[in-house]
Amino acid sequence: MSIYASFGIIFFAALIHAFFQLDLGGLLLLYHASLKSHVTKKTRVLVSNFILGAAFMLFLGLLASAFLVQTLFKGSLPFEVLSLIVGILVVIAILIWAIYYRSGRSTELWLPRAVSRYINSRARSTSSRIEAFSLGMLTSFSEFPFSFILVFLSANSLLEFSPVFQLISIFGYLFIALLPLLICRLFIKKGKTVVDIQKWRQKNKPFLRFLSGCSFLVLAVFLFVFKILGGLL
Repeated sequence: MSIYASFGIIFFAALIHAFFQLDLGGLLLLYHASLKSHVTKKTRVLVSNFILGAAFMLFLGLLASAFLVQTLFKGSLPFEVLSLIVGILVVIAILIWAIYYRSGRSTELWLPRAVSRYINSRARSTSSRIEAFSLGMLTSFSEFPFSFILVFLSANSLLEFSPVFQLISIFGYLFIALLPLLICRLFIKKGKTVVDIQKWRQKNKPFLRFLSGCSFLVLAVFLFVFKILGGLL
């Protein structure tokens, strides 16, 4: 049961990660040229490198977290730390509802104004693959105040597996967490515009905020039942 619970934690954490909007917002900025014209080959290359940069930062986060768990806790978080994580998940759920989105109808996020302006400026002026890759890393890293606990918890779970299943779990997490970026790229390729996607984000912002917060609470309950109570019984 413990192994299945660990798979469940990784899957659900990756799914919650996919609800975050910063990576998607940065990706849409890279498509700004398509607002008045067709998406060019150069834009598609930049977008691909942006997604690779976001994936690479998540990959590094998982590896670094696994190293911390292995070094500090000998490969498995104790009940005390897991209990603390449950509390952190509840706090993040409240923060998602309260501050993740700024007030108003826009989809502007919680980032400090200076950081938000910098990402906006770099996204609109990016012209090389390396810049796009680094921008993907930056946006993924900037989300870590909310997403790191998901990465850390997933790293603890994947250490329970054999090396083969560890790799499967890592790439499965990356694929699910970045699925909105891949879907966005596909939709624009099929004829949708940045305006269409942005209108959808604005219209569904209350639902996304509610769902994201509730998902953190559900993960907290899942972790408490299957990892804490399950380990004590």
